[in-house]
Amino acid sequence: MLKNAINVLVLTLGLALSAAGQTPAAQSPAAESAGPMKIAVIPFQAVVAQTNEGQRDLANIEKKFQPRTDQLKALNSEIEGLEKDLQSQADKLTGADRASRAKTIDEKKKRLQHLAEELRNDGNGELKQVLGDLAPKVYDVMVSYAKQQGYTVVFDAGQEQPLLLYASESVNISKPVIDAYNTKSGVPAPPASAPKQ
Repeated sequence: MLKNAINVLVLTLGLALSAAGQTPAAQSPAAESAGPMKIAVIPFQAVVAQTNEGQRDLANIEKKFQPRTDQLKALNSEIEGLEKDLQSQADKLTGADRASRAKTIDEKKKRLQHLAEELRNDGNGELKQVLGDLAPKVYDVMVSYAKQQGYTVVFDAGQEQPLLLYASESVNISKPVIDAYNTKSGVPAPPASAPKQ
């Protein structure tokens, strides 16, 4: 993994340097002032979610699925109550009663698992749709910002498959890109919410 990340970095830097070396200075004013490469990093997926539009859309998804989440919590509480009741009364019940209660608990657990999987799939589908629609717009703003600031390369320092082994926080362009996108989109910041318990 480390070797692959280094190879990608060397290849990217090599391609950028060879492309710059092949451009004659007389044809490109940028080549005349070519200096050291200016590199930036951004955890792109997180930035998309942190925009005002992303926060608003994620809050809407959470609100939409809240009744189903509440249903799962209630079913889970019911199962826990039945399990405690079975444990506390196990010595007072007949074998048939214990078996019947255990079967009821097992059926409810299977239903809980099925409903949780459906919720996860439906939620992930909506999340991918929302973030998939928003990501290209944020990407355009990021590219514009990187060009304006003279960055040669921008690496995605996201959590899934980071291409970065180390980067100083001074090269992280997340905040200015989020601010630039929020300004461009015109979507107001979501109201501050009360801490969840």
